[in-house]
Amino acid sequence: MTTPQILSVVTLIAMMAMFVWGRFRYDVTACIALIAAVALGVVAPADAFKGFSDDIVIIVASALVISAGVQRSGIIELALSLTASRLTRVRTQLLALTVTVGVASGLVKNVGALAMMMPAAFQMARKSKVSPSVFLMPMAFASLLGGLTTLVGTSPNIIVSRVREEMTGKPFGMFDYFPTGFGLLVGGLAFLAFGYRLIPRDRRAPPDLSDALDIRGYCTEASIGEGSPAIDEMAQDFAARHQGEVTIVSVLRGRLRSSASPFTVLRKGDTLILTGEPDALERAIAHDRLSLAGQDREAPKGAEGDEVAVVEVVVNASSSLIGQTAERLRLQQRHGVNIIAISRSGERLPRQLGATALRAGDVIVLQGPRSILPEKMRHLGLLPLADRALRLGSARAGWLPLIILAVAMIATATGAVPVAISFFAAAGLIVISGALTLRDAYDSVEWPILVMLAALIPVSDSLRATGASQIIATHLATVATALPGWGAVMLIMVVAMAVTPFLNNAATVMVMAPIAAVFAKDLGYRPEAFLIATAIGAGCDFLTPIGHQCNTLVFGPGGYKFTDYARLGAPLSLLVVLAGTPLVLWAWPLH
Repeated sequence: MTTPQILSVVTLIAMMAMFVWGRFRYDVTACIALIAAVALGVVAPADAFKGFSDDIVIIVASALVISAGVQRSGIIELALSLTASRLTRVRTQLLALTVTVGVASGLVKNVGALAMMMPAAFQMARKSKVSPSVFLMPMAFASLLGGLTTLVGTSPNIIVSRVREEMTGKPFGMFDYFPTGFGLLVGGLAFLAFGYRLIPRDRRAPPDLSDALDIRGYCTEASIGEGSPAIDEMAQDFAARHQGEVTIVSVLRGRLRSSASPFTVLRKGDTLILTGEPDALERAIAHDRLSLAGQDREAPKGAEGDEVAVVEVVVNASSSLIGQTAERLRLQQRHGVNIIAISRSGERLPRQLGATALRAGDVIVLQGPRSILPEKMRHLGLLPLADRALRLGSARAGWLPLIILAVAMIATATGAVPVAISFFAAAGLIVISGALTLRDAYDSVEWPILVMLAALIPVSDSLRATGASQIIATHLATVATALPGWGAVMLIMVVAMAVTPFLNNAATVMVMAPIAAVFAKDLGYRPEAFLIATAIGAGCDFLTPIGHQCNTLVFGPGGYKFTDYARLGAPLSLLVVLAGTPLVLWAWPLH
C-alpha cells in the first residue's frame, strides 16, 4: 500500500476507535477525522467541505422537516385512535402499533414515524395497565424494518443510492428497496407479535417532574362549533368516544351553567369544561372541531406577527395572580396572554377558566406571543416547568402535510424531479403553508447528524480517491472466493450489522458501501445486491441503544437496560440475516 492509502485507512480506523470510545459526540468525532484527513493530505483542502453541499445532507434534513409536519398533523395518530376501542389485548395493541409505525416509516424518516406514535403507545399502556416498555422497543425495531422499504425511510438507503449512482450512473429509485424491505418488515412484525415477551416486564422509566407535580388533570374550556361530531351527543357517549381520557365537568349554555350528567345532551354553541391530560385534550379538541377559549383573541400591539407559543408554568407563592381571576385581571387585554388550561392536583374545576380564582401551586398552560412570554411570566410571578412538548393551544394542519408528502413521493418515483429537489420543496411548502412553524422546522432537524454526514463524505471518499477501498475489497474478495454468491452477500450484511452498534448507522454505510461495491466487482458480481445488503445490515441495529436514533429515543421512556436490546434484538437480527439474504438475491440477481 502507498503512503496516502495507509494514512487514509489509519484515519478511518482511528475515527472508528473514537466512535467506540465515545469521549466526543459523533459529529465532533467526524469533524476531528475530517481535520486529520486534511492535515495528513488524504483529503484536498478544496474538497474538505463538499459534503455540506451533497444531496444526502439536503435529503436527510428535508425528510426530518417533512416528518415533523406529518407528526404535527395528527392524522396517523387519529387513524389509530379510531380503532383503539376495539383493541383490548396487549398483543393486538402491539400489532397495531408496530404495523402503523412500520408502514409510516416507509413514508417519512423512521425516527419521525416512531416519535409520532409514541404518545399512542403510552395511552394504550395506561389503558391495559402494563409498562410502556412492552410496546416501545418493538415499535423502535418496527420503525427500523419499515425504514428499509423506501429510499427516504432511513439514511443508509439514501447513501447506498448515491454510491450506486457513482458506479453505474443510475441511483436506486424510491421503491427499489420495497421487495426486500417489505418481506423483512412482514417477517419482523410476525416475530415481534410473539417475541415481545422476551422484554422484562418490570422495566419502567423513572418518574419525572410532571409526575412529582401531579399535572395530569388539566381543565380547559372549549365551545362546540358548526359540524362538530359532539352535537346532539350525550356526555357519556362523548367520554366513551375518547376512551375515557377526556370527561365533561360542566356545560355552559347561554348564561346557565350546569354539572354534566352522563345523559346531558350537547348542543351547538355549548361551552364545555373539559378535564384530562394535555395531549388527550388536544386530540379531543382537534377531532371534534371545538374552539379553545381565547384561541381567536388578537395579539397585543407590537407582537401581531409573532409566533404563538404555549408553556406550562406554576403559580409562585408571591405571584400577583393568587386569589385573582383572569377576567378580573384582564390578562389578555393588559398582558396579551391567555390561560387555556389549569391543573390543581387533579381537582376538577367546574367554573370557566376566566372565573376560576388561582392559588399558589396551580399549574397553568399559558398561551401568547413567544417574544413576550418570558417577560410576562416574570412580571406575573410564574415559574416555568421542565420543558416538554405541548400541542394544546396550537393549530393542526390536517391532511395538508400528507398531501404534500404524497406529491413529493410521486414526483420522485416517476423520475420527474430529483429526490433532493422534491423533498426540499416539500419541506419548504410545509413551512410556508403554516403546517409547521419555522421554529419547529429548525428544531426538528438533527443538526449533529447532518454535520457528521457532511464531514464523513470526504473522509470516506478518501478510501476511493487513494485506492485503499480497492485493496480492502480485494482482500475481502480473496477471503470470499471459497464462498458461494449468497455467502458473499451474507458476509457483507453480517459485517455491516456487526459494525453498526459501535458506529452510527450512517457512518457505517459511508465506510462500508464503497468497499462492498468494489468487493462485488472483484468477485464478478453486479453491485446492487451488495449495496442493498449493506443498507439492510446498517439499518438493522437491534443489539444496542446507541447504534440508531430510534433505539436511543425509547431507551429512557422505556426504562430499559443496555442488555435488554440484545434479548429481543439478537433473534431478530438472525431472522433478518437468514430471510434477508434470499430476498436480496431474489430482487437483485448477482449476474
